[in-house]
Amino acid sequence: MPREVSAPDGITWTCIQAFSGLGKDPEKMEAARVDGKADAFQVVCTPSGGAQSVRIELPGDWEAEISEEQLLDMIQAQLKQDS
Repeated sequence: MPREVSAPDGITWTCIQAFSGLGKDPEKMEAARVDGKADAFQVVCTPSGGAQSVRIELPGDWEAEISEEQLLDMIQAQLKQDS
């Protein structure tokens, strides 16, 4: 399920676990898992504006346990790393 977070600059980011739309097939669910980490998944965050999408690694319970501020900080850090 996607999660939306709003940044102070007015950009709304929609974050979703990579491959989440492919169904519940165990092989497809494993595709989103980060290699070597039991409970870490690739999450893609797409902006409402002209910025680029980012891919970040988050724990399996990220949708409920990661605050909006933490998620925005991780997005910003990844944007800086990618540029």
